[in-house]
Amino acid sequence: MQEILDAILADQLDAVGSLPVPDHYRGITVHADEVEMFSGIPSRDKDPRKSLHLDEVATPDLGPGEALVAVMASAINYNTVWTSIFEPVPTFGFLRRYGRVSPLTKRHDLPYHVVGSDLAGVVVRTGPGVNAWKPGDRVVAHCLSVELESPDGHSDTMMDSEQRIWGFETNFGGLAELALVKSNQLMPKPAHLTWEEAASPGLVNSTAYRQLVSRNGAGMKQGDVVLVWGASGGLGSYATQFALNGGAVPVCVVSSPAKAEICRAMGAELIIDRSAEGYRFWKDEHTQDPAEWKRFGSRIRELTGGEDPDIVFEHPGRETFGASVYVARRGGTIVTCASTSGFDHSYDNRYLWMNLKRIIGSHFANYRESFEANRLVDKGMIHPTLSRVYPLAETGQAAMDVHTNSHQGKVGVLALAPEEGLGVTDPAKRERHLQAINRFRGV
Repeated sequence: MQEILDAILADQLDAVGSLPVPDHYRGITVHADEVEMFSGIPSRDKDPRKSLHLDEVATPDLGPGEALVAVMASAINYNTVWTSIFEPVPTFGFLRRYGRVSPLTKRHDLPYHVVGSDLAGVVVRTGPGVNAWKPGDRVVAHCLSVELESPDGHSDTMMDSEQRIWGFETNFGGLAELALVKSNQLMPKPAHLTWEEAASPGLVNSTAYRQLVSRNGAGMKQGDVVLVWGASGGLGSYATQFALNGGAVPVCVVSSPAKAEICRAMGAELIIDRSAEGYRFWKDEHTQDPAEWKRFGSRIRELTGGEDPDIVFEHPGRETFGASVYVARRGGTIVTCASTSGFDHSYDNRYLWMNLKRIIGSHFANYRESFEANRLVDKGMIHPTLSRVYPLAETGQAAMDVHTNSHQGKVGVLALAPEEGLGVTDPAKRERHLQAINRFRGV
């Protein structure tokens, strides 16, 4: 592994393909024999630092259409938090089901799960049938893994009957020194970004693109009022950028003055600090408070000059969904994913049906949407929202930050990269965007 790293650091990328691939590598894992370790403990009290392990794991064999990537950096997504606390179900069920698809996928069904759905790094090997990529290429990866043997996915790869999220529903993910991906997950690394910056947009940037911009999601247009929950967070920070770039009017919902300032720095003007204004959408664990929905809707209209949201960018889920359905305009759209506060949504259907609103479910992004989202990062139109970076050995703490919502934007993880700041090959382009790239740093 050190020889591969030395070649990358020396920019001798042509040599990478001739170097031996190690039999083992270090990766962040969860263990199948520990899935009951948090039994009886409330979700908020489950500690990823106890369940995420830094292990030496065997390098998987490379199959047709696959690539092995030396991971310089990765990042934390909420699916890694779910994996680490074994909710809503342990991911080993995903691995078992995937293992039954073919003899090749059987490799994924192991008593440990190497996690992580983001990466930036260098291709080390490619399998038979891979022509678009070669050893030494600098890449990032999106997390869509599909078999494409069914006709269902050929107009939209997210509809494939064997669609999975790499590093969550498959093994050999990106929080490791090596990662196994399908070659069609690979995209060019933006040259003006460091390894850790380039690794951080992947999952959330593509997810926000499909959810908000794509015709498969809300199909945002110029002038739309877009309510963005968690507008400075890992997902919401990209939705805010897409809204601003696309000529829409974001109404940013945050939970602190510091988060409000981040939104202003991105260019947003309409901001609601829900903590400062004391919104409580639930009277108790079982009862929502429609009066608070109405107060929230009045505040939105106050900011927008009397307009309700055309689009509600929903991802908190249970805590906010009733309010989201209520405040969307007549004929408006609530587009939802993730449900980080709970999967069991409830709302008053009268406000949906009688006002002809729509709820759209959105999940990650298809190949084309992922490339479009990455292209916007490469063009300097969308910027990383990286706030803090941990070494691989401290991935548990990085996941804990996300679990407790004590972070801003995205939390990065260095895998092979020995320090931050490496990997930039277009410093002039970087200089033009440096302020925006560093917008979330240290917040």
